[in-house]
Amino acid sequence: MYINSCKIKVRYVETDKMGIVHHSNYYIWFEVGRTEFINATGISYSQIEMENLMLPVVESSCKYIEGAKYEDELTIETYISELTPARIVFSYNVIRNQDKKILAKGSTTHAFISNDFKVLNLKKKKPDLWEKFLSLYSG
Repeated sequence: MYINSCKIKVRYVETDKMGIVHHSNYYIWFEVGRTEFINATGISYSQIEMENLMLPVVESSCKYIEGAKYEDELTIETYISELTPARIVFSYNVIRNQDKKILAKGSTTHAFISNDFKVLNLKKKKPDLWEKFLSLYSG
């Protein structure tokens, strides 16, 4: 299984009055992790879209274990936790670098659809991309 790690530093704007990162920012970090994951495979999301393929989020979740704080240095780990010809699930760990503590765990489920919003069978319609994702997933 391939796990992509990207680093971020908590900005002041991401915190609330209590000095803790607002919960909505974790989903932004998940998108950063997912984008970095896809880029690390040698393709970009814009290239995927140019091939008449989109990956809308159809479900998301996050378990908050401990709040990140201003200037915490974090690592976002991203990996494929489920893969079918019609959908892909990315999972995420948000880790504080200082003590390696997992602060949050989450996932986003994406459908494979065409530009006209019809569900695609990625294995049949885009076999090269299917093989790329399959090689990164340990299932």
